[in-house]
Amino acid sequence: MAVAMVTTAVEQTPTIDEPVYLGAGVVQVQEHSLRYNPEHPPLGKLVIGSGMLFTDARPDPGFSGNQTELGRHLLYESGNDPWRLMLWARLPVIALTLLFGLVVLALTRDLTGQVGALAALALYTFSPDVIAHGSLATLDVPMAGFLLTSVWLLWRARRRPLRCLPAAGVALGAAVATKMSALAAVPVLLPLAVLSFWCARRAGNPEPLDLRGAVRLLARGVAAAVGVGLVALAVVWASYLAVDPRLRWTTPPQVPDLRGLRELAVEWMPFPEPFRDGMRIQFRFEYARHHGYLFGHHYIGSFWYYLPVALLVKTPLGMLALWAAGAVALVAVRRFRPAAPYLLVPSAVLMLAAMDGSRDFGVRYVVFLPMFLAVAAGCATAVRWRWSHAVTAVLVVWVAVSSLRTYPFYLPYANEAFGGPSRTHRYLHDSNVDWGQDLGRLADRLRTRYPRERVWLVYKGSGVPSAYGIEASDPRGSAPERVHGLLAVSDSSAALAGGRLADLLDSSTPVEEVGHSITLYRR
Repeated sequence: MAVAMVTTAVEQTPTIDEPVYLGAGVVQVQEHSLRYNPEHPPLGKLVIGSGMLFTDARPDPGFSGNQTELGRHLLYESGNDPWRLMLWARLPVIALTLLFGLVVLALTRDLTGQVGALAALALYTFSPDVIAHGSLATLDVPMAGFLLTSVWLLWRARRRPLRCLPAAGVALGAAVATKMSALAAVPVLLPLAVLSFWCARRAGNPEPLDLRGAVRLLARGVAAAVGVGLVALAVVWASYLAVDPRLRWTTPPQVPDLRGLRELAVEWMPFPEPFRDGMRIQFRFEYARHHGYLFGHHYIGSFWYYLPVALLVKTPLGMLALWAAGAVALVAVRRFRPAAPYLLVPSAVLMLAAMDGSRDFGVRYVVFLPMFLAVAAGCATAVRWRWSHAVTAVLVVWVAVSSLRTYPFYLPYANEAFGGPSRTHRYLHDSNVDWGQDLGRLADRLRTRYPRERVWLVYKGSGVPSAYGIEASDPRGSAPERVHGLLAVSDSSAALAGGRLADLLDSSTPVEEVGHSITLYRR
């Protein structure tokens, strides 16, 4: 997994979100300022910024642009090597992703033993989505991994509550301090803390409880859960104070004015003011209507079933089968039923929260599922059925082969039922297939196969084509009859094409693909 992620990170140009996080991380680490990217808490960007300490990246003293311009400035306008900067920004996230694999191993071993733990670890390490997003300087995998770590510690708290409950609070706080969508897990994980405390105390004293004793034990469990919540809250505060101990903050102009219950809820949150303003920005994103694309249909808005359908496309078939078998085993097998609330309930609640969102941009919003359900799948190996180990081994090998066949193109992965990564763009768009990651590969292709061609480019991403030696014009600014030569179009742009771009594509001949995310056309 380390080899796959590092080599993938070396070959990919910046995706759309990465320069923003890179720039914000640099400013947080070097200037101790929270002014960039307030819509996300600082911990994940501090992780990314820690890698930048090994570079010379530093914004010019007079720079005053926005967060998008900051990332472009650091990568392309300050004399830095963008390849080197992106690798150092991605390496800390890669290291975290590998450590979360050990959490998958440890949690599954606690539930099933070594065979199930190795099966779960294999599913995790070969997951195309985890590899794809774990090799990027983004926040999705760190948040999901911290949530899984919190769940693991809550499970272990059933035996060692005094040691594990505070640590679970730290992990939960780290998840919230990385990405605000982790807040959806808080109403689930805190009751699990009560359950763990109850089970730990009942294991030490199995005698029947009268009503008074049960109420007293429940009250102590609630107090323990409150303690977990306070520890998590302290971690969120600490992440902001680590950036700026004085917590200097001026509300930026892009923060919207909310009304009604949402404003009341945000105002009463016991978080720092920058966090609350970030929540307001997130609500503004949810109010907006975004462009979506699903199975050839371009629409505005969101479909509640988008993520389940996208998961069917983006998840290896063997993995889907093992997820289902693991979920059934958690419910049907008596020894696993105590673990079902720890694995299935958080997964379901987070999935429903993501399905309710307004942004149909990719399965990265549910990247926690390959983590949580890998643990569940490991439980399927313990089912007392003659062929369980053999069937599990065959399915795990199938997953591994499917994952290895897509290397190094993990972002546009699609399983065999949907034709593999070369056909993903027919069904999905954005971070499911084309997130701007193949600009460097396009430059290599043009240099080796089309060295003297006139090139036209419609690129969806945050990279700067000229920085990679691509000299191209935007065909949308010219009359169609003047656009001759080679036309390169990002598949996400093609999926949402309208007007002049749609006319150009209709009158062009596809030639080949670059990285399964950019299509070359002949005109």
